[in-house]
Amino acid sequence: MDMFGHLRRAARRHAHLADATIAAAVFAATVLTTFAGHGGTAGHNGTVALAAAALACGVLAGRRRRPLATLAVSAAAAEVFLAVSGGTGGVLVLLAPLTALYTVADLVERRRGLVLGASAVAALALVHAVHRPALLGPQNLAFIALGGLAIAAGDSSRNRRAYLAEVEQRAERAEREREQDTRRRIAEERLRIARDLHDCVGHQLALISVQSNVAGQALDRDVAGAREAIAHVKSASRKALGELRDTVSLLRQPGDPVAPTAIPAPGLDGLDELLASLRASGLDIDCRVDGRVVPLAPAADLTAYRVIQESLTNVYKHSSRQQARLTLSYDPHELRITVDDVSGGRPGSDSHGPGGGRAPGDRHGIVGMRERVLALGGRFAAGPRPDGTFQVTADLPCQPLDLAPEPAP
Repeated sequence: MDMFGHLRRAARRHAHLADATIAAAVFAATVLTTFAGHGGTAGHNGTVALAAAALACGVLAGRRRRPLATLAVSAAAAEVFLAVSGGTGGVLVLLAPLTALYTVADLVERRRGLVLGASAVAALALVHAVHRPALLGPQNLAFIALGGLAIAAGDSSRNRRAYLAEVEQRAERAEREREQDTRRRIAEERLRIARDLHDCVGHQLALISVQSNVAGQALDRDVAGAREAIAHVKSASRKALGELRDTVSLLRQPGDPVAPTAIPAPGLDGLDELLASLRASGLDIDCRVDGRVVPLAPAADLTAYRVIQESLTNVYKHSSRQQARLTLSYDPHELRITVDDVSGGRPGSDSHGPGGGRAPGDRHGIVGMRERVLALGGRFAAGPRPDGTFQVTADLPCQPLDLAPEPAP
């Protein structure tokens, strides 16, 4: 079996050499069966027959380039050979037009090839019948059957080649789609990691920045206050390093046994700890919960926590009096989160407030919150209000826990 497979591959690589070999084999078989022994043809007729056989078989060497011309020349030369040689031994010369017939059915456009092939078989059968006493003699019937078999084999080869080409195209298309999907997943993962780094580490770094400023101002006149601020810096730094370590460890090699498979996802169950951390840093937060608390799906729970964390962190960084109001309004279908900076921003600073706006870096936080909320089918709004405050609102659907998507780590 391996030998036949090797021969097929070699024939595909050297197609013209294979065609020349087939032509030589048919010519040799024709000559041996016609001219060998006492039944051979001699004299002038023998020379004409030999030339006709050589032409009928020789044109097979170019059957792939000119299939229709090859069929016409081979069939005509074969008929000349049969007419000149006489006898029955020379019928093997018909293998040449039959091979050309197979090539026409294989390479010419399907409908055209089938029509021309069937017409050629019918024409040759008619010519044979005219030169034979019986219109439907056994040799003529055998030739018609072989002609039909050659056409069927050529059409089958065409179908197989088309099928393999389609399979290859589908495989290439599937490979391209896999590559595109891989690139899309990589881009989404990069965006997720960037968002998590901003949410996790940015919050702690904002606390560190503000407390460092407080410590610097109180160092000479209020040693106790400076020490308290430095203690907050130390605590926030420790938390930031831990969260950064958990995030970066996801980028290690998959086989690393110490690398976690997901960052622990916070939720509203950690809200009290978040509020306590911000209050300890000096932010006055009025928190109110309206309605009956409804458990959220993991993705909505994480998003709610991140929106509250980012909004309160921005208030802490930009508020003039560092006062915020947080309202959680539950109903059976959704949770509304409202965060108000009731101080209206620092006077003279590039912060939120009437006619003001956020510093360019904070736009990433608003964009990130909006992306998270909209990804769950919720609604998000952020901007200044007429009374001078800045408000962030997010409406999150209370998705059923058993149907909720997995949370982004």
